[in-house]
Amino acid sequence: MEFKDVSFCYPGTDRKVLDHVNLKFRIGEKLAIVGENGSGKSTFIKLLCRLYDPTEGEILLNGINIKKYKYKEYMSVFSVVFQDFKLFALPLGQNVAASTEYDADKVQECLKLAGFDVHSDRMKKGLDTWLYKDCDADGVNISGGEEQKIALARALYQNAAFLILDEPTAALDPIAEAEVYSSFNEIVGDRTAVYISHRLSSCRFCDEIVVFDRGRIVQQGTHEELVEQTNCKYYELWSAQAKYYA
Repeated sequence: MEFKDVSFCYPGTDRKVLDHVNLKFRIGEKLAIVGENGSGKSTFIKLLCRLYDPTEGEILLNGINIKKYKYKEYMSVFSVVFQDFKLFALPLGQNVAASTEYDADKVQECLKLAGFDVHSDRMKKGLDTWLYKDCDADGVNISGGEEQKIALARALYQNAAFLILDEPTAALDPIAEAEVYSSFNEIVGDRTAVYISHRLSSCRFCDEIVVFDRGRIVQQGTHEELVEQTNCKYYELWSAQAKYYA
């Protein structure tokens, strides 16, 4: 996958949210995207998934411009958890599978990997437990953290070639987030994984970390390589967070 001199402006504005981005990464790698709010991380993911097309430059998959692939076929290779994901007022199992028919064992395995306890006292009907009370008076209202775990399980269930997580664990405490990411590291296997996270500690296991700043890539490398560059953006972000865990 290659971003080749890619720039992007949202409709109605001339401001470049991404500014001449060049990045190449191999299928099967685990890539972390970090940077401050507004640095272009989420826009990068939207272009990767072809929710938008670049204003300038091109994005290549196996050397072919992604515009040349059939749109639905290209979209099918991505399983994404965006920041503004939604669940449905349907039973738990159907929420994970996004279908009325599903493999119950696979759903339970995905929920387990995401850190959701389907056998808790609240889930009295297991996968048949309705979420929310919109359509069933006995439905269960769940917390933001539980919603995120179910959304993560849904991404795992799709088993797409690309697993993309855009700040998917923002409602979890740091310990729960670390547990979730360590589980993902086990099950990703040879799939390509792209992570966006403000908590840099959750990105340490990735093969490579890309640092965005004001729409540009300013650093790229492993955690060990980047943290040694004490006069650069990654070290600044890492140091700002590390003091809270000293």
